[in-house]
Amino acid sequence: PVVPGDGRPRVSFGRPEGYDGLARPRPLGGRLRPQALAAAVCLVLGVGLLTGAATGSWLAGDSGDGGARSAFTEAGDLWHSVPVDQLFPPTVRGQGAGPGGADRTWTRVAVAPDGDCAAAFDRLLAKVLDPVGCRRLLRATYTDATRSHVTTVGMLFTKADTAAMTSLAKRFEKEGLGGRDDLMPLPYAAKDTVAAGFGAPQRAAWTVSVLTDAPVVVYAVSGWADTRTVDDPQPAEEAMESGATSAPAQAGLGHEAKGLADRVERALRKNVGQATEHPS
Repeated sequence: PVVPGDGRPRVSFGRPEGYDGLARPRPLGGRLRPQALAAAVCLVLGVGLLTGAATGSWLAGDSGDGGARSAFTEAGDLWHSVPVDQLFPPTVRGQGAGPGGADRTWTRVAVAPDGDCAAAFDRLLAKVLDPVGCRRLLRATYTDATRSHVTTVGMLFTKADTAAMTSLAKRFEKEGLGGRDDLMPLPYAAKDTVAAGFGAPQRAAWTVSVLTDAPVVVYAVSGWADTRTVDDPQPAEEAMESGATSAPAQAGLGHEAKGLADRVERALRKNVGQATEHPS
């Protein structure tokens, strides 16, 4: 158009046009494409869901390690929620558990009634274990295939939390408590079995394992089935060393204690896994 009095032409531009998917003209910049609009909506919804989940987790006090806490708690309840045959199998096979990698088979001869820890440990060991408390004590005694050796394996279910169990484990390691013969566990001698004469003087080799991922102390102590006394008992680890010449080492009693304790500990962990996968 020409504006009067100016003498110069004035040009006005309309809204620019583009073309849609069917080659039809459409204004540019007027609307979002449907795909872009859908993507924007999805982004907003996704951010909202993530934010809500994070907020819910925070409100619930979930720090992300709930699985570990659950397993620790489940382990502490196994003494009454799992059948004894799963904790102390009637027969335990120890592939490569004997001296020189020989296989071992142990047969359960007795299971002690579960109870508290009164009179279950020598006084000094009871004092060392006192900080973690005693919730329940389970014990069983096994013999080897030749019925010449007997081994008591036990599980002390404590009242402790993870920090207390870790502290006790560190103390055992730092102070070498597992190697002191004045801290040997006591055996369980059952009447009318091959282990009837398995008392404190018959202890030959032992091991104590303080778990940190479960409120449990696993231990084992071995000896001869013929009631002979032992003047030089040895920690299982020392009796298993190559070249060890003590009587317990020569008889393989370190392997007996360590082999059974390890396999009972494995069974415990297996039951923890099953309990957390299939909670009651």
